[in-house]
Amino acid sequence: MFKRAVIIVLDSVGVGEAPDAEEYGDLGSNTLMHVYQKNDNFKLPNLEKLGITHIKGLEEIKNKDVIPQGSYGRGKELSKGKDTTTGHWEISGLLLENPFPTYPNGFPEEVIKEFEKRTNRKTLGNKAASGTVIIEELGKEHLDTGALIVYTSADSVFQIAAHEDVLSHKELYKVCEIARDVLKNEHAVGRVIARPFVGEPGSFKRTDKRKDFSLKPISKTLLDYLKEDSKDVVAIGKIEDIFAGRGITKAIHTKNNLDGIETTLKELNEDTEGLIFTNLVEFDMIFGHRNDPKGYGNALKEFDDKLPEILETLKDDDLLIITADHGCDPTTKSTDHSREYVPIVFYGKNIKENNNLNTIESFGSIGKTILANFNIENDLIGENLLDKILIKDN
Repeated sequence: MFKRAVIIVLDSVGVGEAPDAEEYGDLGSNTLMHVYQKNDNFKLPNLEKLGITHIKGLEEIKNKDVIPQGSYGRGKELSKGKDTTTGHWEISGLLLENPFPTYPNGFPEEVIKEFEKRTNRKTLGNKAASGTVIIEELGKEHLDTGALIVYTSADSVFQIAAHEDVLSHKELYKVCEIARDVLKNEHAVGRVIARPFVGEPGSFKRTDKRKDFSLKPISKTLLDYLKEDSKDVVAIGKIEDIFAGRGITKAIHTKNNLDGIETTLKELNEDTEGLIFTNLVEFDMIFGHRNDPKGYGNALKEFDDKLPEILETLKDDDLLIITADHGCDPTTKSTDHSREYVPIVFYGKNIKENNNLNTIESFGSIGKTILANFNIENDLIGENLLDKILIKDN
């Protein structure tokens, strides 16, 4: 049994179209395989050693000479949707039967009017758009008028961009809290996102002070059960935002993937018992949404290069789980998330090697397995995989 579980979410690193991908317009998506194919002589030797390319559906990139050192499979999402919140909530054991609302044609007038009334500011945009494109398009008018740039995407998000000369990032956070309160009931989007930026027209740049304001989880999660059992729950990256602060004993926000990896390494050296939960967002935010397979590949290599240090830092009673929350195939016409299976890789001293779990029927099996390890009774979704991944007599 394990004293501590470590979940690292490689945000958007999907491993092939889900059975219902056609309903989401995502037939043919396979984020990891297509990144391999778009980068010459591409290898992720350390992830491959754990078994990630032996997952079903990745036969074209599998190195047959590698014998995986972990237990591995692909997770199927049961919840409706393909966004960050839905994926992370399911990892933690929650099933979302109805997808969060989306607004491909912009938000309805009553929502915008109420938001403008409560913030005492006009809005610009109100459409689905790329964040970098819309600040270049409307940034000067925003600077001239003080009106807030509001936009969305194919995901369930209400994004607010503001130049830091107009609103400081802390003031923007307060505006986002107002939006979060406005967006209720039928308009309860998964996330309100603060998007501060700086610079001049023609050279605007988003800062690292992005902040997500998620809905509170609809019921108890893996995090709640662990915290109630007096376990540590360390949230790294945007995990605190995704869970609206619930079930967390320590939260550390990070600037980028490398910062998230270094912070995880630091926490691995602490004497904690429970869960370290890390999100590495740049795969999705910087490269997936911008259809940049080269950059995506470089980001994966950066993680892969640091993976040996992570493995060496693990204690004998640590369980490492590497997974994702959805796909974001940078080789398709779409710039949005893709409905895909996700990798689920287990590694630790007492974890079976070369153990193919095939298709795991819910992301929630991650949370279910962790709670089984701590003998915590729960009503979360998913399958307890402990007997399938644990070496006997341990």
